[in-house]
Amino acid sequence: MSDQVTPAAEALALVEDRFPQALGVVLGGSAALGRATPTSDLDVAVLLPEGETGRREVVRHGGRLAELFLHTVADVPEHFERDRLLRRGTILFIYDQGLPLADPHGVLPSLREQARAILAEGPPPLTEAEWERGRYVLTCFMDDLTDTAPDERYEQLALADFTLREAAHLLIAHHGGWTGIGKWLPRRLLEADPRRGKALLEGHRAVAEHADPALLAEAVGQVLGLLGGPLREGYTQNIRPHR
Repeated sequence: MSDQVTPAAEALALVEDRFPQALGVVLGGSAALGRATPTSDLDVAVLLPEGETGRREVVRHGGRLAELFLHTVADVPEHFERDRLLRRGTILFIYDQGLPLADPHGVLPSLREQARAILAEGPPPLTEAEWERGRYVLTCFMDDLTDTAPDERYEQLALADFTLREAAHLLIAHHGGWTGIGKWLPRRLLEADPRRGKALLEGHRAVAEHADPALLAEAVGQVLGLLGGPLREGYTQNIRPHR
């Protein structure tokens, strides 16, 4: 029988050690989904008593890094709303999909239902100005990528990264989905649009492995086709001066 400590046990021991007054604990991220590696950090939401200051902290406990999302019950709606406006839903997903580790006062079910309802409604849609800017920026990245010589690998790889990210965010938004950053971007992308999302990721891989932007440019063209096509001349961005 294995004596290896589970991520859930590690997270609970961390909170009991540092926040014995916690009113609730939820383990989220890859650890809650069973995708954690031995070196993965832990994403842990901790409910603190009223009067405490909400914050994010990164700590190390027992050799494992953990990112802590600390807030009071009264502050949770504000954190949920900020998460919704960012369109990534980091804390929302922790509460919805996470693993409850402690709930001595029975406050977690209500908060999890709130998070679930917000996630089901989806993030706010992009404004017309945001759509136009997204199309313009993605078109610029795609043009620069296809114009870059294959031996300019630093530039080519940087452009491929920016192209993928912009295309992914726009494609996810087109489907009304929640976006992500880091490893969560490809996960959210494939959830939102498995076919076009995979085409973008395979195109990015072709640039990385073969210095060939053709597949990525083709995949980006499909995304732009959904949004009204490439946008170059005629684009205008109104800028209000600071007063």
